[in-house]
Amino acid sequence: MNEFEKQYQELLSLLQFEDYPIVLKRIIDLTLDTETLYYYKKTVDFLKWYDKNETITEGKKEKFQAMLADLHSFLSTKPIAQIETLVNATAVTKSYGTSLFSLGPIDIKLKQGEILGLVGENGNGKTTLLRLLCGELVITSGSLHYYFKHDDLYNLRTKLVYIPQRTETWHGSMFENLQFTAATYGYKPEENALIVELIISRLGLRKFRKHSWKSLSSGYKMRFELARMLLRKPKILLIDEPLANLDILAQQTVLEDFRAIAKSPFRPIGIVLSSQQLYEVEKTSDQVIFLKLGKQKNLHNTTKTETILPENQLIIEFESEWTQKQLGELFNNFNLISLQFNGGTYMATFPQTMTVHDFMKISVDNKIPLLYFRNISNSTRRFFVS
Repeated sequence: MNEFEKQYQELLSLLQFEDYPIVLKRIIDLTLDTETLYYYKKTVDFLKWYDKNETITEGKKEKFQAMLADLHSFLSTKPIAQIETLVNATAVTKSYGTSLFSLGPIDIKLKQGEILGLVGENGNGKTTLLRLLCGELVITSGSLHYYFKHDDLYNLRTKLVYIPQRTETWHGSMFENLQFTAATYGYKPEENALIVELIISRLGLRKFRKHSWKSLSSGYKMRFELARMLLRKPKILLIDEPLANLDILAQQTVLEDFRAIAKSPFRPIGIVLSSQQLYEVEKTSDQVIFLKLGKQKNLHNTTKTETILPENQLIIEFESEWTQKQLGELFNNFNLISLQFNGGTYMATFPQTMTVHDFMKISVDNKIPLLYFRNISNSTRRFFVS
């Protein structure tokens, strides 16, 4: 079963649970995959029908099934994209003369359909790395190669889309701006309004079509920028702090949108995003890079000169009303390696013979008052404290 068929079966499963908003998003994704005017029109008509009948139940599932079946029939004849490497950075550095800060060496390999998360505290090089990858900054040393076709530097930059944390002001309505962008990037008049309608619907912007820059929240301004950049059909999308100023539900929605966009079976793109929201990014990303003082750390990577934490240890992050002394005395009976305390949170490290189930049993048997716990053995959260 190829990737398209897997995704299609997942959609049918979602539909059985009547998760219509998510299925509607995927219908738009599939429609964009067709790259045909006929399906653009059909799906826009379907969106208008859904707006008028959102609260009905009778016949809704059958209507969705028919739309999905039609798209599946068409796309089943379309070749699946062959996943290729997009960019390879080897020992890349960036220095600023007399400045104390320097970035690198950085090693990155990004393929189509992959999401790479950049995490780390502020001021450690995440934005600098994004600007290097998009060509806004020139590397000091190392090599940076792009493997997709481009005629010159300008053509390359059009395929490397960078969305900064703070976007520029624009004038007029959101819909008009997106139509102008679509025209600039070659969409024909008959498909311009349709493609814009599909993309704003995909990103939850339909009800804001007439809004101006001043009347949008920062989260929706970011979505507008994403819509505008997707019209460029980028090879790589580079996004600086897209989760800033979003509540937890909006963060999860945006990250799921990124994942669906990146992993199109027919139009996969690479995404690099930076964020302070470590756990949310880790759930979504295929790779995660931790930056500290400009230096790269990757879990389980023994080729770096940076010290990598030992593998095969159990590391539990948790909160408890007990003191460090109480916890240490108990866990020392179970081969505790270390117990660190940082900002109200404990981090306990045990040998590989211990499992998370063992930790839970010890906690229950000894009535440890746990307020929260998480297994971070395979999380870059380890690097924030070590």
